[in-house]
Amino acid sequence: MSVSEKKTVDMAEMLTYAYELGDMINSSACVAEYLHWKQQVEKDTEVQLMVKKLESKKELFEETQRFGHFHPNYHEAMGQVAEVERELEQIEAVSRFKQAEKELDELLHQMSETLAYAVSDSIKVPSNDPNPKGGGCGSGGKCSCG
Repeated sequence: MSVSEKKTVDMAEMLTYAYELGDMINSSACVAEYLHWKQQVEKDTEVQLMVKKLESKKELFEETQRFGHFHPNYHEAMGQVAEVERELEQIEAVSRFKQAEKELDELLHQMSETLAYAVSDSIKVPSNDPNPKGGGCGSGGKCSCG
């Protein structure tokens, strides 16, 4: 297609394809696994009790955060939160749910990259890494922002 020939995009057609893609993702094994373990976590009474315990420990920790590590109970409260989180992750339904969630997140991120790069190799796709390694405009690294 030359520059003078502009191909018009039918927005309705594009939205139809987007919904079809969404339906395919929703009917995937990855989503089925995620939904299965989510349901298991939600109906497990032990997990729900641990979640409530974790929430209360987090509230106590948040109270100590006003003063940071200078609060006399800061490190103790932080340790209690970490301990309950470790206990929670030992429950099979929780660990399997977290793994399924991670796999679904990776699938969706790969789909985002595929769509973005189908449009242009220069499109920036946010990293899926919860702990970015640095670089880019916001981190003080070199960037190509205008």
